[in-house]
Amino acid sequence: MNVTLMKRLVVLDLGTTTLAGRLLSASGEILAEKQVANPQCNEGVDILLRLQKAHDDGGARLQSLLVDALRLLIAELLEDAGCKVETVVSLTAAGNPGMSCLLQNLPVGSLLSPPHKSPYKGLAYIPVSELDFGVPSPLEVFPLATGFVGGDLVAVLLGVEILTCAARVDSLNRFSRSTVQRFNNSTVLPGTLLVDIGTNAELALWDGKRWWATSAAAGPAFEGGNIGSGMIMADGAVTDVRLVDDRLQLTVAGKGPPRGLCGSGLAALVAAARQGGLIDTTGRILAADEVETNLGRYLVEHDGAWSICFHRDAGGELLLTQNDLRNFQLAKGAVRAGIDVLLERGGFTPKGVSQVLVTGALGTALPVEVLKNVALLPEAMLDKTSFVANGVLAGLQVYLSAADGQQRLTELTNKIQPFPLSGTPTFERLFLAALEF
Repeated sequence: MNVTLMKRLVVLDLGTTTLAGRLLSASGEILAEKQVANPQCNEGVDILLRLQKAHDDGGARLQSLLVDALRLLIAELLEDAGCKVETVVSLTAAGNPGMSCLLQNLPVGSLLSPPHKSPYKGLAYIPVSELDFGVPSPLEVFPLATGFVGGDLVAVLLGVEILTCAARVDSLNRFSRSTVQRFNNSTVLPGTLLVDIGTNAELALWDGKRWWATSAAAGPAFEGGNIGSGMIMADGAVTDVRLVDDRLQLTVAGKGPPRGLCGSGLAALVAAARQGGLIDTTGRILAADEVETNLGRYLVEHDGAWSICFHRDAGGELLLTQNDLRNFQLAKGAVRAGIDVLLERGGFTPKGVSQVLVTGALGTALPVEVLKNVALLPEAMLDKTSFVANGVLAGLQVYLSAADGQQRLTELTNKIQPFPLSGTPTFERLFLAALEF
């Protein structure tokens, strides 16, 4: 047996709310893929709260929680694929600035206040003697663009630059080593907008010479966090909701009954409820007597307010509460306002955008109707939108498979022009407007 073909590679997405990983063969084939909840959420859903705890001498505990979870994730990937620990020869991770620094237990004071400088530059290498993930390979952590634009966005952009061309925006979803070779010299169209949706939403716009990049603190709603019936993408997660006549039709991952809403299911439920007249433009869930159709039966009173009961069985009810909806509005408002500011900074209008690539917590795809009904993107951009499944993991795959991966990574980081959104009057004004549907 060819020993080279036995080698295994692991790529990791260090999400604020969800940790994701892929196990790859030496030829780039995906052997296993898995997600687990980030246990650091128990120390604070907000990444800034975790960073403050780390700054106040809590960094070692936060690092330990993360390392233990990643060790378990890697072990499960190997078990699912029937592979041995000793076959892992490469371990590569990317995350937002906070997660990347918490993993390495680096000083985080520079991330907490302007100008938000990164405490490290370039690729970080962590030997097994410093952090043991249960495999014999050291860890490579992607570089940060700044203290507010992380290695996760860098990974996605690297995949986009190497694989994406005008005719093949789906190439990241059909990854193989041959596609890396085939599209290695492709060019990105000016006006390409990348939207990486997560707890920390990161955005980038290519103007033909540079990537204008920024981030917006969306909160964990897009990953099922701070949602009463929320959950990460797993068996039982509602991934889609359609309005069919006078009923809400649910699509559920795996087998068995619905257990909760993942990010795509949450967005789809809100969109269907908007379409059915259960939610008004301000985000208020209507009372049952305000709805003249049979859809009113989905409205129930809960804790003194109206909620949407989207599933009921012997095990109980699954609700979308008014508070859940407000959390979703805050998340989508931050993303939408960030997009508007980014377009203005890069000199583009929504009509002038050539293509929109969406990746992150909303899964592989959402119907255009969902994006429209929740007002996540400007309407003029909807028909230019494509979804990239697990863009961070795909970008890390591209990096490992490209012969000149490190060179391309260095070239890319030199083309990223970050700018902050936090506290700017334009963002605050657009954010308030973007809360409505």
